[in-house]
Amino acid sequence: MLPLDRKASGGPAAPIAAKRPSTSVHHGIELVDDYAWLRADNWQEVMRDPSVLDPEIRAYLEAENAHTEAALAGTRGLQDTLFAEMKARIKEDDNTVPAPDGPFEYYTSYITGGQYPRICRRPRGGGAEQIMLDGNLEADGKAYWQLGDAAHSPDHRYLAYSVDDKGSELFTIRVRDLATGQDLPDAIHDTRGSAVWGNDSKTIFYVRLDDNQRPLFVHRHDLGTAGDADPLIYEEKDPGFYVGVGQTQSGRFITIEAHDHQTTEIYLIDADAPLLAPRLVEPRVFGHEYSIEHHGERLFIMTNSGGAEDFRIVEAPVADPRMANWREVIPHKPGRLILENVAFKAHLVRLEREDGLPRITIRKLADGSEHEIAFDEEAYSLGMAAGYEFDTTSLRFTYSSMTTPVRVFDYDMEARTRVLRKSQEVPSGHNPDDYVTRRLQAPAADGELVPVSLLYRKGTPLDGSAPLFLYGYGSYGISMPSSFSTSRLSLVDRGFVFAIAHIRGGKEKGYRWYTGGKKETKLNTFTDFIAAGEYLAKEGFTKRGRIVANGGSAGGMLMGVVANMAPDLFLGIIADVPFVDVLNTMLDETLPLTPPEWPEWGDPIRSKAEFDIIRSYSPYDNVEAKAYPHIFAFAGLTDPRVTYWEPAKWIAKLREKATGDNLILLKTNMDAGHGGASGRFEALKELAVDYAFALAIAGKADAKVAAPTPAESTPALKSA
Repeated sequence: MLPLDRKASGGPAAPIAAKRPSTSVHHGIELVDDYAWLRADNWQEVMRDPSVLDPEIRAYLEAENAHTEAALAGTRGLQDTLFAEMKARIKEDDNTVPAPDGPFEYYTSYITGGQYPRICRRPRGGGAEQIMLDGNLEADGKAYWQLGDAAHSPDHRYLAYSVDDKGSELFTIRVRDLATGQDLPDAIHDTRGSAVWGNDSKTIFYVRLDDNQRPLFVHRHDLGTAGDADPLIYEEKDPGFYVGVGQTQSGRFITIEAHDHQTTEIYLIDADAPLLAPRLVEPRVFGHEYSIEHHGERLFIMTNSGGAEDFRIVEAPVADPRMANWREVIPHKPGRLILENVAFKAHLVRLEREDGLPRITIRKLADGSEHEIAFDEEAYSLGMAAGYEFDTTSLRFTYSSMTTPVRVFDYDMEARTRVLRKSQEVPSGHNPDDYVTRRLQAPAADGELVPVSLLYRKGTPLDGSAPLFLYGYGSYGISMPSSFSTSRLSLVDRGFVFAIAHIRGGKEKGYRWYTGGKKETKLNTFTDFIAAGEYLAKEGFTKRGRIVANGGSAGGMLMGVVANMAPDLFLGIIADVPFVDVLNTMLDETLPLTPPEWPEWGDPIRSKAEFDIIRSYSPYDNVEAKAYPHIFAFAGLTDPRVTYWEPAKWIAKLREKATGDNLILLKTNMDAGHGGASGRFEALKELAVDYAFALAIAGKADAKVAAPTPAESTPALKSA
């Protein structure tokens, strides 16, 4: 019997939101929004203080929460079981591999039962541990606590750290004296979170947000002064651009980067002379993206200029880095997307992707010779961790696949040897040989092939009977890694096939894969996802109507669109903080993300053509009377990225329009924002609800869980 109450009998009835039509006219077209009242007029205040939310709106959200709780009451035992399983796969007393920096090694640790990280160091090579910041103590008694950044000063005396205690991504930066363990009086409010030190260990650069939570201002803070008097170093005048601060691997330059989704402008501040004004590298030109690394008297610049869609690397003199002085070092190769580059004293390292798979390429600066680090599994994830030091031949990288837990290696770039520093432990047991990971190519309607990464347990029937969990994102050029996850084992051990659709809008197949799924080509993102589901059903991994789809944020928008376009393909839709009110949001210039998002989605205010495109797929605007799959939406009250009212309005309209009796549920975390609950275990509880919902609607709530078989040895990884 399905342990879900479609009518929630015995519990609160499904809330029916009042209809209060709000009318607006754009390009001669009248838009009527019956549920616009769910947006609080004082939403900026709510981000800082959730208690000021309009009581009527709060009552509605709480009624939705009560209804969801009642509807899922039959899965409470399953939720507890899933949470216990997922928690048991996490090594509670864990730590990252220490990263050396001068006399110390810095690392993050966790303790048994601890929800939050501890920021630690010890003398280089080993010695007594110093806990610089204990998140468990800092978060004690708070409903929400999130560490943003933790950066030690160059002289190792201070720790600058930032905290968000509302979920609204408004971080307060504080500075701790590591000799005394006490915080200085300095407190810098309403920041983006990052803190970058000048080499004098007395100045900090950071980004402050405006009243609409847009990161537009770079300030310099001098230790011992009041944060509200910090001098303004840079102000971004274009509300469509955001600003960030960083630092080159050499430590010589602090970077100020202004950017939207397709244009970059970078300024440099000499970290040895932090009082000097920022110096422009190359003025912004629409469509030109670039990033900076430093080496001696030259800069290495990763750029898409000169038609280099998948990027190339040039060098320029520090004294005059204008484009006129750029000289090519790594030429553009179509289909080989350069994702990142890092300059060390003797080597230039780049992370790149070709044919959907990542690799690391190392170039010796003395003679230009190159070699690669690559792996031979069908699907895997690879990442670089540059660390703190510039004068080193050691490169740290991480590897995992959907069957192989994360492994951390230190690689000697000169000797071409590597040392395994850490393997992710799964305390409850995990044998990679129990599982299969595959990479398939699903044909899209226009002939493109959409990569799909698969994970399933050996013995899972591939005759169409298995339910399938299909994850997708497909926006901002963000690629979904085929990496290891302990949590999804709870699904595949109960008979699910788990799949990731690498749809257009990401960069899995180069930059063209991104441009083929944005603005006027955005429809490809949605049809790619549907094509992946259809293909997996055709090949017997599942069947139509047995797919549970999941995505969050822009991936939640994907969920809303495919629910409208192909509802009968899916058994259920799980939409986490879903961006579903796309048209109304892109029409509102006062919202935090709207102007910077126009290059991604289009500007419906000034362009009738872009208005029409967005209106054609915007999930909220296209809800109609039809049979929808089971739908479960999750929201965060203080979310500045996807405001709570988007999923609230969407669910209200779905409940009004949908035929049939499938579940339509909304859960709003009243103490969190875009990332959900803080704390590593509280976040697992939210995921357990998602998975319990999926298992219940698939008839797998009582499925017998396959236990891991003992692993005799860890399979070797082959690298080139």
